[in-house]
Amino acid sequence: MNAVVEAPLLQAQRLDEQIATAVARVAPTWPLDQFIAVNPYWGWVGRPMPEAAAMLGTLAGTQLTMPREWFRELWADGRLERHHLQAAVTAELAVGATDAPAQARVDALVAELVAALQGRSAPASRLPLVSDLRDAGVPPQPGLSWSDLVTHQISQHCAAFFDRHQAAWALDGSQGLYASWRRQLAADHGLPWRQGHAALRARLAALPATPQALIADALERMAVPDDGRVAYLSAVLMAINGWAAWCSYERWQARLVDADYDKIVHLLAIRLAWEWLLHDDAPPGTLPPGWAAQWRQAEAAADALRQAQRTDWLLQRAAEFTYQQPLIAALSAPVPAAAPTPPAVQAVFCIDVRSEVFRRALESVSPAVQTRGFAGFFGLPIAYSPIGTALTRPQLPGLLAPAHWVSEAGGAGLGQVLAGQRRSALQWRQRWAAFRAAPASAFSFVETMGLLYGAKLWSDSRPSTKAPTRWEDTGLPPQAAAALRPSLPLAASDPAAAAAMARGILGAMGLVSGFAPLVLLAGHGSQSANNPHAAGLDCGACGGQTGEVNARVLADLLNRPAVREQLRGLGVDIPAGTHFLPALHNTTTDEVLLYDTDAVPAALAAELDQLRRWLESAGERARAERAGALGLSALADQPAALEKAMRQRANHWAQVRPEWGLADNAAFIVAPRARTRHLSLGGRCFLHDYDPGLDRDLSVLTLIMTAPMVVTHWINMQYHASTVDNRRYGSGNKLLHNVVGGHLGVFEGNGGDLRIGLPMQSLHDGHRLRHTPLRLSVFIEAPRASIDTVIGRHEIVRHLVGNGWLHLFRIDPQTGAVEQHRQGGWTPVDGDTCFAAAQTMAG
Repeated sequence: MNAVVEAPLLQAQRLDEQIATAVARVAPTWPLDQFIAVNPYWGWVGRPMPEAAAMLGTLAGTQLTMPREWFRELWADGRLERHHLQAAVTAELAVGATDAPAQARVDALVAELVAALQGRSAPASRLPLVSDLRDAGVPPQPGLSWSDLVTHQISQHCAAFFDRHQAAWALDGSQGLYASWRRQLAADHGLPWRQGHAALRARLAALPATPQALIADALERMAVPDDGRVAYLSAVLMAINGWAAWCSYERWQARLVDADYDKIVHLLAIRLAWEWLLHDDAPPGTLPPGWAAQWRQAEAAADALRQAQRTDWLLQRAAEFTYQQPLIAALSAPVPAAAPTPPAVQAVFCIDVRSEVFRRALESVSPAVQTRGFAGFFGLPIAYSPIGTALTRPQLPGLLAPAHWVSEAGGAGLGQVLAGQRRSALQWRQRWAAFRAAPASAFSFVETMGLLYGAKLWSDSRPSTKAPTRWEDTGLPPQAAAALRPSLPLAASDPAAAAAMARGILGAMGLVSGFAPLVLLAGHGSQSANNPHAAGLDCGACGGQTGEVNARVLADLLNRPAVREQLRGLGVDIPAGTHFLPALHNTTTDEVLLYDTDAVPAALAAELDQLRRWLESAGERARAERAGALGLSALADQPAALEKAMRQRANHWAQVRPEWGLADNAAFIVAPRARTRHLSLGGRCFLHDYDPGLDRDLSVLTLIMTAPMVVTHWINMQYHASTVDNRRYGSGNKLLHNVVGGHLGVFEGNGGDLRIGLPMQSLHDGHRLRHTPLRLSVFIEAPRASIDTVIGRHEIVRHLVGNGWLHLFRIDPQTGAVEQHRQGGWTPVDGDTCFAAAQTMAG
């Protein structure tokens, strides 16, 4: 009797587990105003990357490597050579140099790779859904497939359901996504249904009332076998991957605060309901016998595809060797002795690859400048609420939830006065926007205001070199806006707790002694016009915002006498003559804006003037280095003209490539700056300072490997996925973008799935790719036991390293020798294979 009772309970529990597995495979996508990079394969990192690629190919038809033609071009150009192929094969087979029979196998496989370069990649043919099988018959409309119709219908409904104040009339979503979809589809008279619209309405009314019940009934009625259900549900959800990623984001945010979010299950039910409806409405003979049973063989099909794709993964590994070998040689070379010059300025920049170019330029103007790399949110777990607004936005990585909230202060009641001005200006702007969008204004507004807007249109189309403006400054005179300074309330209310936070941040920076008179805290941000993806060019560590707020908050914290007094008790003595100065590096124009300079002590006025001159000189050098990639080579030796051209580029509302962002990122180097200061890394490396001698408890190394390393991997994989399969994991053509739901994402055109990832213009200059899709190479200068300890303690690090989602190298702090983590152990890297190509990196 107990078995009769338990069976349905066990079935329901197993189905819940199957649903949970399917939805966990979908990575989140952040909204446009917080557009941080994400690894779209994040739900698969528990598997080796080639295995995950084969499964994704089987379920979604995607590929994780470039087509064979791309590798053939590398070979023809001489960038990919035989020794790179040999290195890839040797690593794959784990062959020793003295193993003659194994070397013969290596030579044979290398010859096969050379021959394979003339062929084509193994096609990733996914298992068909019902909608795919229906596409083989009569289309629902001329030129429109059933798959496209289903995607469009679901996508339009999701756009209305999730809309964030873009539409004037909101969809009633009080009963949930699934219930609202059933109601809306029943009212849609434009769907071509073989049995008639009345039959469709009746069928919709008969569908189960809850998503879980729908999923259970649909799987049962379509006879999907139990051991094929996870694969089938995964494929169904990936068929509407853009909106699934949005629901996954909402779920991610809910779980950061120990809540949950079930709309992704609703979305799965909706897409599965379409499968069921199409299944039941299919003409006889449309669905082949045994169609549902194929899902039992998904793993076997993926294994066969993995074997077929082995050649492509060997070529991918060989392409990665073309970058790694010269970098390894450069990093393992003896470090030049540093001049014993006391630093006049210590400048802390974000680890962002764009900072590498500017840091190198700044260091070149004077040996008295010392730079450091640190995560751009400066270790502050904060959200920012501009005074006078209802906005609260995160200023930290998407992996984390804010623990503190900061606002602004103006002193002596000035803050409240300016808050009122800001509030009034924003409210007026909101009322004006509502008036323009009102139905009654549709014709009268255009007729009345057309000429005035024509003048504005002409003005906005003119070349401009204006500085970027912040919406937070709406309604405020420039001097008044500058008087509002963000600060951490904890710094005033509890200096001891604030000092403990500051001690942790300074320790993670490696900056606990030897302070310079000026310590520059340089966040970064970009500048572009008419760009829905602008946040993707800002600081990902700051939640897709600029680093201005974080830099100003930390500078304010470290300049407070009460906090410094508490820091002395924690072993950090900041001299009275040291001042922390916040700044923002504009990565589009390579200008650096200094904030709160009126707070700099008069005794440091000369140092401040000198810093300004150094920053201007560094900007000139950085712009000259970047000019060629932006098509401005002719101006590289004309500093004033080049600066003007870059400013105009930043303000041009038709410019689809204001800068290249993090394109071509390839490595993350965690080491003292001395290891890389003499190298020209070409803006391809994330640089994080780390001194193992200051990290006895491994807290800093643990933080780096579980946060910045994960974030840089996300960035690397976003660029990788958007390059190798832009149709599924990128956002297509910028010129066709339409913003959805206020700031949820974009459509390419007027419909289709929500587009995630990067547009093609962020990856391709019209002639060639600007991003080379290589897995991230991580170099950490630390003892072997320290790195092994962190790997052993953290599962996600084990997945990334052990499953080949990135390459982990160790630099020996004493000898500079490099070794790679492979198959659970460390393998020395043969310096002889790295050649003299490192000479190109020597600065």
